[in-house]
Amino acid sequence: MKNIIEPFKIKSVEPIYFNTLEQRKEILNTAHYNLFLIKAKDVLIDLLTDSGTSAMSSHQWAGIMQGDESYAGSSSFFRFEKTIQQITGFPIVMPTHQGRASEKILFSIIGGKGKYILSNTLFDTTRANIEFTGAEGVDFICEEGKNPSIIAPFKGNIHIENLKDFIHEKGAENIPLCIITVTNNSGGGQPVSMKNIQDTSVICKKHQIPLFIDACRFAENAYFIKTREPGYETKSINDIAQEMFSYADGCTMSAKKDAFANIGGFLAMKDPVLALSCRNLLVITEGFPTYGGLAGRDLEAIAIGLNEVMDENYLHYRIKSIEYLANKLIAAGVPIMQPAGGHAVYLNAKEFLSHIPITEYPGQALATALYIEGGIRSVEIGSLMFGKYNKANELIPAQMELVRLAIPRRVYTQSHIDYVAEIIIELYQKRHLVIGLEITEEASMLRHFTAKLKPIKN
Repeated sequence: MKNIIEPFKIKSVEPIYFNTLEQRKEILNTAHYNLFLIKAKDVLIDLLTDSGTSAMSSHQWAGIMQGDESYAGSSSFFRFEKTIQQITGFPIVMPTHQGRASEKILFSIIGGKGKYILSNTLFDTTRANIEFTGAEGVDFICEEGKNPSIIAPFKGNIHIENLKDFIHEKGAENIPLCIITVTNNSGGGQPVSMKNIQDTSVICKKHQIPLFIDACRFAENAYFIKTREPGYETKSINDIAQEMFSYADGCTMSAKKDAFANIGGFLAMKDPVLALSCRNLLVITEGFPTYGGLAGRDLEAIAIGLNEVMDENYLHYRIKSIEYLANKLIAAGVPIMQPAGGHAVYLNAKEFLSHIPITEYPGQALATALYIEGGIRSVEIGSLMFGKYNKANELIPAQMELVRLAIPRRVYTQSHIDYVAEIIIELYQKRHLVIGLEITEEASMLRHFTAKLKPIKN
């Protein structure tokens, strides 16, 4: 098939409200150059995140009407639990209101000062929940994953040798967990190979370190394994997912990604002792164990969505749609993370705006320029999100300066994506006009959500 068509029909629509370039300049100024602070109605194409922004199916909406809202023992929970057990193989399943709630519970139990949580690359809320306990999150991305222009099939892999060396240096007794993010969101939405997950599992088992999977985009990662890793060509997505989870001791998941749900998540594991501590905290912070901060209708929507996302026709369309945007940008010379990721296209802001120094946040400058140019809301994944300060209060920049264009599932059509490509290409052609930014106000953690910035007038 030459043209990739959407494997669904549109049953309900919502309006997009158009505005002018001058209006967007004023909106951005009022929002202190932070796209999180812009009202949704003022955005034409919203690619801020693929989390909770999916279009649910008619089956999910029908399931919502069947939601059992009983406080305890809801039948919706047991359908939710059974679905997750079948996919992951983990016997203990705890619902939470979203993925970061699962992270908060898990790391509150196992974290603490002097401890290290190891990963291929931690995303923002995961790292924040680790650091909030006093522990340190440490990333070991593979070498090819550090270079946006290198084309490799599994750039989200954890660096095995560096992982071994760190465990030897710090001692396994100080490392309560290793967590692999699939796909690697901070690393450009790049997948992790089955071999890499298996090798990591062997190392962790040798040192008695539990291995968890951040499973937000498990189905997209499974599709990459099927299409890129030898030996998996004929296996189903469900079988590949089951094998991925078989090498781990547990997982966290935001169901707002690969389950198409607008809210929800879960924490699942094998260890009954750890689960008891987690469940006790769950009751305090989220709710009774059979609803965990969710309505019964949400549990139904997630259970249905987890099965829908493993449909290969959908995944083929999903991955090819991301490639479609990436290829249009590559053809125009726009620097992006290659190859295309599973849920987003990542612009390489360091090259796109090479005239802006890192200390002036080129990623955020690019993201705000995209909004002004075409009303596109994206998110910076660079030194605003991940940068820290040394003792002299000098910026320690992030490893990469990226701008993520996260595509909501089953929401936008090809014409929307063509518009996005057109705006990016036009901006690239006059990129020298974009100026850097400086922070005027920031929080101590997760500053990118609420920081205020202003243009640097040279």
